[in-house]
Amino acid sequence: MDEPPVIELRDISLTHEEKPVLSRISFRVDQGETLFLLGVTGAGKSVLLKLILGLLKPSSGQVLIHGRDITPMSEDELDQIRRRMGIVFQEGALFDSLSVYENVAYRLREEGLGPEAEVERQIREVLRFVEMEEAIDKMPSELSGGMRRRVAIARAIISQPEIMLYDSPTAGLDPVTSHTITVQIAKLRDVQHVTSLVVTHHLQDAFVLANYFYLGQKAALVPWRSLNRPSSEPLTRFLLLREGKSYFQGTPEELAATHDGYLLKFLA
Repeated sequence: MDEPPVIELRDISLTHEEKPVLSRISFRVDQGETLFLLGVTGAGKSVLLKLILGLLKPSSGQVLIHGRDITPMSEDELDQIRRRMGIVFQEGALFDSLSVYENVAYRLREEGLGPEAEVERQIREVLRFVEMEEAIDKMPSELSGGMRRRVAIARAIISQPEIMLYDSPTAGLDPVTSHTITVQIAKLRDVQHVTSLVVTHHLQDAFVLANYFYLGQKAALVPWRSLNRPSSEPLTRFLLLREGKSYFQGTPEELAATHDGYLLKFLA
């Protein structure tokens, strides 16, 4: 029997104050896949993340995580599902009054996991993963925007999530810092093999993640084609929303080859 998708939305619609926000959205994301959510501001991208987290309930349709419909679940049941997820918000959403150490430890303390020595080991491990261990005692106000995002990634992965949700993780960053975050996302995907949804306005970042692989020996991104192992390539797809509807779903190659006027304008 085939495994169910890690994430599946079936004919999801959402209205707010009698106005349609999303209309009949369906897609699936299998283990290790990455789905990029594209669209102009207000198209409904972040709303989809909230539905997947169970923070919003659809007006109709189903949201399934590992084959289980979360729409009728209680808050306690949803908390169990959320423990398998990590989320990185656009601004990092760190607690300004807590140090880097305490920010990353927050989720572990909520779950009451382990003695302090074990907590510190795990924190240092994830900070080392995102190349931020040297900032362990700093406050968020002492960090640059890119450093804050990397700490946010560390906090998101401290509980070893199977699913990562990114809400515009490179928004507002300069190109060099944006690339640093892109490398971290690729590293998590290619080393930890997580399933990812990425909301982004930066198509360049999306195509880099679709066509490059994090190679640990070089600690850098290298083109898939240079590895001579296409069978190992995880599937990457795009979903573009327009006015709350699914306007395009397909691979990077299909998007790049489009002749659709709206898509061409979006890609320009």
